[in-house]
Amino acid sequence: MKLFYVVSYDIGDDRRRRKVMQTLEDFGARVQYSVFECRLEAAQLAELKKRLKPHVRAPADSIRFYPLCAEDVTRIGVMGAGGVKDDPTFYLL
Repeated sequence: MKLFYVVSYDIGDDRRRRKVMQTLEDFGARVQYSVFECRLEAAQLAELKKRLKPHVRAPADSIRFYPLCAEDVTRIGVMGAGGVKDDPTFYLL
């Protein structure tokens, strides 16, 4: 079952930041400069983390994964442009 994740990142190096962004584009939709919305199964989340790991240098860099349950996704509010990215294969139960 897919879960909804908000993924944010803060990467200090331009080259590594670009790699993180490109990797996240393979798994979700960009909603702000360093924030993505992703609907992922457990295996996809594991693969995403595996692909991101080489680009993170602690303690300066960080990537955060915020899982949201189906009920929380329905309560997401957006002020201004944009909205929650729709995925027709994602079902809220």
